[in-house]
Amino acid sequence: MQDPSIRSRYSRQILFSGVGEEGQARISKSRVTLVGCGALGSVAASILVRAGVGKLRIVDRDFVEESNLQRQLLFTEADVRELKPKAIAARDHLLAANSTVEVEAIIADLNPDNAVEHLKESDLILDGTDNFETRYLINDVSVRHGIPWIYAACVGSYGVSMVIIPGETACLSCLMESPPDPGTAATCDTAGVIGPIVALVASLQTAEALKLLAGRSEAVSDALMSVDLWTQSVTRVTVPKGGGRRRCATCDGLEFGYLAGRGSRPAVLCGRDAVQVMPASPSRLDLDALASRLSAAGRVTRTQFLLKFAADGCEMTIFPDGRAIVAGTTNPASARALYARYVGA
Repeated sequence: MQDPSIRSRYSRQILFSGVGEEGQARISKSRVTLVGCGALGSVAASILVRAGVGKLRIVDRDFVEESNLQRQLLFTEADVRELKPKAIAARDHLLAANSTVEVEAIIADLNPDNAVEHLKESDLILDGTDNFETRYLINDVSVRHGIPWIYAACVGSYGVSMVIIPGETACLSCLMESPPDPGTAATCDTAGVIGPIVALVASLQTAEALKLLAGRSEAVSDALMSVDLWTQSVTRVTVPKGGGRRRCATCDGLEFGYLAGRGSRPAVLCGRDAVQVMPASPSRLDLDALASRLSAAGRVTRTQFLLKFAADGCEMTIFPDGRAIVAGTTNPASARALYARYVGA
């Protein structure tokens, strides 16, 4: 590492024996994709960009709302007022902290149609998502293309994190053959979430990320870490490949069901009374024309990134790729009906 300014910026990190100059050089050439830039994602993104990753790609489907500010540390009230997509707001704040890092913002929902495109060029994938369908999709891409990823989640005061290295460790399907049944697991809607557990789980996740990126894989944890900050309990559980079963369909390359399109398209959003609706086929909306059409039916707000529409107790946020977040319901059928009524079938 020859550049004195680089050495100065990361001097304290380089002094740490676990990183050193060689590790920092590796970190500075790394490519990380973060899927979801909400609570966990915003903290993880900040840590990694300040640590000097070469490129961070942020894939997020949502926009900044006031309720995010309690725990999503990258965002501000100005982002709320401007209806900024989280990927864009995150990119702007991250570049203000470290302009030497390349930050790419992608406003999209990760789905079977685009997952390989968005993830395949990564050295590492970080989980900042809020649902298991997307996690199983990441797991499919990870195992199929040999890309490490780090699972992380938190709710209430409890959180978990686990490193998944294809061919070496258990994968998410080894840990859980299938997602929990709807209604059986606590969510942000039912249990809430406190800021400290978000910061702690993101720190666990990014510490493992720095080990991998710095070439210190021998120091990577082989366990599922779980923490409850309210009770101050910490548990490490080693997960065997196949979860103790003889085989894992994903690890053995027998089944990549989520990449093949398994799972429902409408998604109830964690921590919000809202449903995301996807168009029946890939599309590109003319938001200006749609705004003109909807202005006769209700209140329309148009930004360079999205369109917000409110009428008759309905509030929809519509993106150029045809996606819409329908607020005021957790019923996918109702959300689809409102989408069809105002946007089209």
